Amino acid sequence: MRVVTWNINSVRLRIGTLERVVKTLRPDVVCLQETKAIDELFPMDGVRAMGFEHAIIRGMKGYNGVAILSRLPMTEGERSNWCDKDDCRHVWAKFKGGIELHNFYVPAGGDEPDPEVNPKFAHKLDFLSEMTNWSESLDKGKRIMVGDFNIAPYEHDVWSHKALLDVVSHTPVETEGLIALLETGWVDAVRKFVPTTEKLYTWWSYRNRTWPGEDRGRRLDHIWVTPPLAKKLDGTFVLREARGWERTSDHVPVAVDIEL
Repeated sequence: MRVVTWNINSVRLRIGTLERVVKTLRPDVVCLQETKAIDELFPMDGVRAMGFEHAIIRGMKGYNGVAILSRLPMTEGERSNWCDKDDCRHVWAKFKGGIELHNFYVPAGGDEPDPEVNPKFAHKLDFLSEMTNWSESLDKGKRIMVGDFNIAPYEHDVWSHKALLDVVSHTPVETEGLIALLETGWVDAVRKFVPTTEKLYTWWSYRNRTWPGEDRGRRLDHIWVTPPLAKKLDGTFVLREARGWERTSDHVPVAVDIEL
């Protein structure tokens, strides 16, 4: 089972790029974030043409939005809101064999890393806290959690640890919070294969006008699994080259393979 996560930054605008990603990676399941489309305008015909007969979508006009596209049968899990906001940041699915797949789009948090003066940053920290409380309540089943978490937790998840310590996505309160969430019972599937001593990025700002330029990236996109599935991990791949494609997102797809 190959699972791919990608912040697509508008599914309608980048449906052709999604097709290129699918042809390159040949995933069984694709989890999208920031789809930016209400459900009625989601390009289902294009998705079906790529071989995804099953889809769970939860979108809103112009912002946020998440989706799970699958070649494998799945059923949708009960929907819930986070931080008392119906802003389309989470969907999940149940697959054969008792596997749950959760797709999250964590708030970016704005520019100022101070919850007292920046409501967006306060929302991000509250969202992370709710995720941690939720995770602590789960049993030890087979789960996959993916998404754009908007946090680069480790030193080599950013181009410069020192330069970004005061920049939203790599501040201590965020990185420590995300690692605390990880430690409630998850394994970082990508870092299982790529040591934390190695640089690894999944996002590069659009302000970077050349590719790869100075390679000032961050690893904001993650795939985690619970221990029962960690034993079955069979590889990972970050489609770094996609950042240099035409009409692409500022994020790149991340894939893991799991033996079922």
